[in-house]
Amino acid sequence: MSILLVIATVLTAALYLPAWLSAIRGARALGDRDSDVDGPGMRRGLPADDAGGRGVDLPSLLLAGGALAHAFALYLAIHTGPGFRFGFAQVLSATFWIGVALLWLEGLSVRVQALRIVVLPIAALAVALPLLFPGTDFALESGRPLFLPHLLAGTLAYGVLMLAALHALLMTAAERALHSASGRHRSPFGRWIEDLPPLLALERLLFRLILVGFVMLTLTVLSGVLFSEATFGRPLRLDHKTVFAMVAWLLFGVLLLGRRLRGWRGRTALRLTLAGFIVLMLAYAGSRFVLEVLLQRA
Repeated sequence: MSILLVIATVLTAALYLPAWLSAIRGARALGDRDSDVDGPGMRRGLPADDAGGRGVDLPSLLLAGGALAHAFALYLAIHTGPGFRFGFAQVLSATFWIGVALLWLEGLSVRVQALRIVVLPIAALAVALPLLFPGTDFALESGRPLFLPHLLAGTLAYGVLMLAALHALLMTAAERALHSASGRHRSPFGRWIEDLPPLLALERLLFRLILVGFVMLTLTVLSGVLFSEATFGRPLRLDHKTVFAMVAWLLFGVLLLGRRLRGWRGRTALRLTLAGFIVLMLAYAGSRFVLEVLLQRA
């Protein structure tokens, strides 16, 4: 185990922790200030300055420093000598690193304390996972053409779009709470929903996640075509994994195009996001199910 990896992991957690505590204090202070709100979702219309988006402050600097340390720890967890190691721990770490980076960017303009409360402790745990689960050594496979780009792009696409799907479910819950919650007698979950950023800010963050995931998925498809050509002598293998991955790519591409040209948003965007992720999940998890359960092949 690399001592540098341990130091980078501890440093990341040490920076994420005060940013997380600051988010909790900020959410509580905002809740106390707005305790006389007459109805649910009244804070959603506040401008950025009143909603807690203050540009670059100490918590934002801590978050940025944590994200940089997290990136270095992730690099050390993947690159080990001449080869590299990769597994679910590196995927989760990379996924939540992207989530933290996007939260930092969004926090420059709007209040994101409620999201930081959830994401930062999970990110602190995710960055430490490679210490316990170092992954598989791909030193031999790394010599195959385009193997490493295809593997990295595919797993990151899956992880980021999974984060987008969870974010879409959160937006659905927030939208329902906005229309149905009682003003003064709310559950802890209802109060946490109330402290989320405005729905427009949540939607903007969702499409940033989708865009990052779509770029990764595009790189996966392109590198997969080139990898198949170099390895199997044909550019495209029309198995179920390829078909599902292409369908997911089309769904997310149509969603982004519809957003840009037709202004798609709301339920249309949420449904297409969830549909695209389900298809993508069939491409990855479904391939293992077909091989191991239906075909009885390891």
